[in-house]
Amino acid sequence: MRVEVVTNIASGSVGPEAPAEAEAILAEHGVTGRVHAPGAGELMACLRAVVDSAPDVVFIVAGDGTARAAAEMAGPDGPMIAPLAGGTMNMLPHALYGVKTWQEAMHDALSGGVERPVSGGEVDGKPFYVAAILGGPALFTYAREAARAHQFERAWNRAKLALRRVFNSQLRFVLNDEPPEKAAALTLMCPLVSRAMDDNDRALEAVCLNYRNAADGFRLGLRAVVSQFVGDWRNDPTVSIRRIRKGHVWSRHNIPAVLDGEPFSLPHACDIRFRPVAFRALALAQTPGGAGAAAA
Repeated sequence: MRVEVVTNIASGSVGPEAPAEAEAILAEHGVTGRVHAPGAGELMACLRAVVDSAPDVVFIVAGDGTARAAAEMAGPDGPMIAPLAGGTMNMLPHALYGVKTWQEAMHDALSGGVERPVSGGEVDGKPFYVAAILGGPALFTYAREAARAHQFERAWNRAKLALRRVFNSQLRFVLNDEPPEKAAALTLMCPLVSRAMDDNDRALEAVCLNYRNAADGFRLGLRAVVSQFVGDWRNDPTVSIRRIRKGHVWSRHNIPAVLDGEPFSLPHACDIRFRPVAFRALALAQTPGGAGAAAA
């Protein structure tokens, strides 16, 4: 097996020692591979070159955005991708390997990893492999990013804007050629993390959030947090769920979105599509119990 490892030492929990640690882990498992540590502004070019060199597997030690980019570059016909937890939310790594350090996940993947086709979705042509949030709640991600940069006044202003949009704007959408609907927000979950589906399901789980005021939003959020004690939040009266393969969503303004933890501003009208095989992962033989759902 020919292995390539791309580390982003400036990301989240990676750090300057990551390349040497990765080389040691490869040596421990008797695997020959190259470890890359691209400099500032070189990450995407390095990733493109590594994927195009057609190794058997590419390990990614970086954040959510880099994991998404690697999976998209590889596609269903490229090398296997092994995204390891090197960012903040680490949604795809946690869904594939459980909540582990990147070193632990790399050990597990090299000792017992198997090839696994991973389905996904796309909105406005942009891919996601875990979950997408469309609508006002996605704006809170900008407040999170500002807080991470220690821009606390900016974070507070972003949070206030998000709170206004959460209750004062609605999305309109058509799912599976059904009649048009509207909701405060739309969440799309892939089979990788959906508790209601497994990998054999060829659809996305679409969750329509129809809260009307702060009381509805607070109750729904509380149920989601304590669902193991008070019942599944999906049973809340503000929630409706179905399985979809395609859809179209629109709004009067640009649509705020979060795709696998990364914030986006999408056009005011977008298409939704399910991708049966988005890329191939070097994953564990058994999906970590509950890890994917927790990530979503």
